[in-house]
Amino acid sequence: MKLIVFATLLAVGTYLGYTIVEEPGSQLFGKTVTSGPSDAREIALTFDDGPNPPYTDRILDVLRAEHIHATFFVVGRAAEAYPSTLRRIAREGHAIGNHTWDHPHLLVQTRQAVDAELRRTDDAIFRITGMRTWLMRPPFGARDFAVLDEAKTLGYTAVMWSVPLPNDWEQPGDATIARRIIDNVHDGAIIVLHDGNRGIVCEPRRATAHLCDRAQDVAATREIVDRLKAEGYRFVTVPQLLADSVDTTRTVARSTR
Repeated sequence: MKLIVFATLLAVGTYLGYTIVEEPGSQLFGKTVTSGPSDAREIALTFDDGPNPPYTDRILDVLRAEHIHATFFVVGRAAEAYPSTLRRIAREGHAIGNHTWDHPHLLVQTRQAVDAELRRTDDAIFRITGMRTWLMRPPFGARDFAVLDEAKTLGYTAVMWSVPLPNDWEQPGDATIARRIIDNVHDGAIIVLHDGNRGIVCEPRRATAHLCDRAQDVAATREIVDRLKAEGYRFVTVPQLLADSVDTTRTVARSTR
């Protein structure tokens, strides 16, 4: 009986622990960005895990047609595999963030490994675009004191989100994805969609459609933009959202590392 109680408590403790480290709004381990100004009708649309052609390019087509800019948190191995898509992201005025080299769970990485994940991705972004980024998003949103301290040491601002994830990677349907976002939007919101899947390079591996297909995100993006524009929202990049925040402490990109 005692063993069952201990196992139950351990399971509950483990669940609560993961909830804390992956809770986007938690500031327990250090300051992160979760939203922008609460008194401005603007939001930041962000995309994780790419580049992932052709879906990233189709999302870019939607954004260009709507004359809005987003923020792409790219995985290094995907950026290196698809440099032309990353260059297009930069060329068309979107912001770029660091989402590590191969999307590991950083809590099980050494500090040296976290450093290498971020540096290697930063070098790839710079080599491809000539730009440095000061934005990073930890995979799965998982962070602790060591992860955030290492990011800060490298000059990064950690960016989370304020709208609950729509679980778009489960492919629930574009209407469902859009509804889950639209129903939870607020002034200064940061939205997360996925244009890739953990930076998996799909073409050479001929990965399954479930892993690589982000057609639902393309359609959901179109619906989200149309609906929220009609509600008076303005779409901005994360750097612009921070610049518009009254308590922002960092509004310009790093020029050197």
